[in-house]
Order: sequence, then structure tokens, then C-alpha cells
Amino acid sequence: MNFNNLFLKSFRVLLLPFAILYGWIVALRNWLYEKQYLKSVRFNVPMICVGNLSMGGTGKSPMVEHLLSILSNEYNIATLSRGYKRKTKGYALANANTTALEIGDEPMQFHLKYPHVSVAVGERRIEAIPQLIQDVPNLQAVILDDAYQHREIVADFNILLTDYNNLYSDDFFIPTGDLRDERKSAKRANIIVVTKCPPNLTIEERDEIIEKLYPEQHQSIFFTTISYETPYHIYHPQDQWVLTMRDEVLLVCGIANPLPLKNYLHEHTHTYYQLTYSDHHIFSIEDLQEIKLKFEEMNAKSKLILTTEKDAVRLVKYTEELQDLPLYVLPIKPHFLFEGEAAFNKLVTGYLAQFYTNQHGN
Repeated sequence: MNFNNLFLKSFRVLLLPFAILYGWIVALRNWLYEKQYLKSVRFNVPMICVGNLSMGGTGKSPMVEHLLSILSNEYNIATLSRGYKRKTKGYALANANTTALEIGDEPMQFHLKYPHVSVAVGERRIEAIPQLIQDVPNLQAVILDDAYQHREIVADFNILLTDYNNLYSDDFFIPTGDLRDERKSAKRANIIVVTKCPPNLTIEERDEIIEKLYPEQHQSIFFTTISYETPYHIYHPQDQWVLTMRDEVLLVCGIANPLPLKNYLHEHTHTYYQLTYSDHHIFSIEDLQEIKLKFEEMNAKSKLILTTEKDAVRLVKYTEELQDLPLYVLPIKPHFLFEGEAAFNKLVTGYLAQFYTNQHGN
């Protein structure tokens, strides 16, 4: 552990009284909802919630995309996100002219990859959902992105994510830890997914984690790792680049935790350089000049610029500045370990099928 990490850890321990106070407030709020002093609203359209108990990235966006991939061809699906770091306020429904600045990185990513899906944003989900139902005729399901703590809404099906490197069972309330909700709130989940696992996770390690999380009888636990797909050109997606050990890569990214991506490049390329920015960074002309200069300094015959899908939605508008550069986008998706994907998909699709079977029966 380097000095900066040690200092940060020590500083967070000093904030323990604030963490305890925060925990009391969260526990009181949950108790008020459980006793129905605070009311929750249920909608006639099924709500599938993807969320976590902690701050930071646990892989919610790839999981939302996985749900879209298995549901959107059969059902009329919408996604609803907060629209973090966007430059607008209130409810908005994406259209052909929408930009990432208007709805945020992840929603824009959903919109571009699944143009037949309705993508909406709104800080107040309790107000956004009625508007979304009104705007999208015959809406059959809503995927709530990062809404596990939003108990104003009753989510019919909850998918709770927890990072392999920071399980909620081992965590504590912010600011000492990363928890923003009680550990016992995990009991509301239908499915728990341990994300960002090492690909070679053993059955013994899996069983140890299950014992730590101590799931309820009704809960199913799955384990996923990050699967990096073939990079594609930001303006010409049919142009793909298969990474080899001959390639030199300039990594350009503004994401919360680039370490898994760096590890991947270390294993699959000759070498890589990096220009890292803050999470949800808004790229400027000066940034583009820095990227160009850094790329020109690389002497390899086989070289490219690589960015994430989240960063790409903020870079794509700079067509004039970037169109002549080999700028490729590295897509990711969750890969289920222990052959769990079929069982996961069956639980999700089965829930919706049962919902509409019951509805027709009534």
C-alpha cells in the first residue's frame, strides 16, 4: 500500500463518527418505509431495478445492457437513469438529436447501442415514471438504473450488484467505507451478482463468498467477470481491430476504476500509454490536442488510440478533430462464471412472463 492510499485509509477511519451518524439516518429511513410511515408507489408496468449498496462502480451499465440484450427483442422496454453529470435537469426522453451532455454518459450509451429502446432520465424517478409511461405507448417493462435506494418506488424485481474486491458484507458506511445503505437491505434483492471476479475464480472461493453474503432462501447468487470484446472504430463500427502483442496503445479514459482495463492491456498488447481523466470528464479541444501530441510521440508501426464506450459518447462529437485518427472503442460485457448465464436469463425472463400471465389471468 503506497503512502497516498495509507493516508486516505487513515483519514477515513478518523471520520468514523460521521459514518455511524449516516448509518443511523439510513436505518431510520428504511424503518419508516418498512412500517409504511413513508409510502412507496407501485406501478402497473413491471420495474426491474439494477443497483448496489455502495458508492462507486460495480458494473451496473454492463448489466443493464445485458438485460436489454435478452429482453428488448420480446418486450417494449425502457430504461430510466438519473443522468449523472449531465448538463440538464428534470425528465428527458432521448431522441435522434440527443447528446451525452443532455442525458449523461451511460444513458447515451444505451441509446446508441439499443436505438429501439426508450431511454429516459430524471432525478426524481417518482415523477419521471408516470411521464415515461405516458410518453411510451404499450410500455411493458422499465429497467431502473441505480435505483436500489429509491424506495419511493416499489421495484418488482431487484438485481443487486456487489464488487468482488469490495463486498458489501465487508464494507462500512460512508465516509469511513463505501456503503450508502444498510447491509440488511440486500434481503430485498431477488438476485445478487458478484461482479468483477477474476476469471479463474475457484468453486471454493465462490462458496466462501456465498457464505459471507449469507443469502436468503429466495435469493440466487451469480458471479461475473469483465469480458472485453473486439475494439471498433468510433466512426466506422464495422472497422475492428484485434489487439495483438505487436500493438502499442494510447489509452484515453475518464472512468472511476481503470485498473481492470489497464491489466487487460498489459496482458494483450506490447505496451500501452495512458491519458486518464476524472470520471465523466467532459473533453475539451485542449484535451484533444494533448491526445494527438501523445499519439504522435509513439514510434510503433502498429499503434492505436483506445477508449471506453462511456468515454466514446463524449468524444464522438469531435468529428473534425478525430476522424483521421485510429480511435477505437473497447466494448465490455459481463461474462457469467460457472455457466450461470442461462439460469440468470431464465429468472429475469421468467419474471416478466409470469407477470403478464397473471395479468391476463386476472
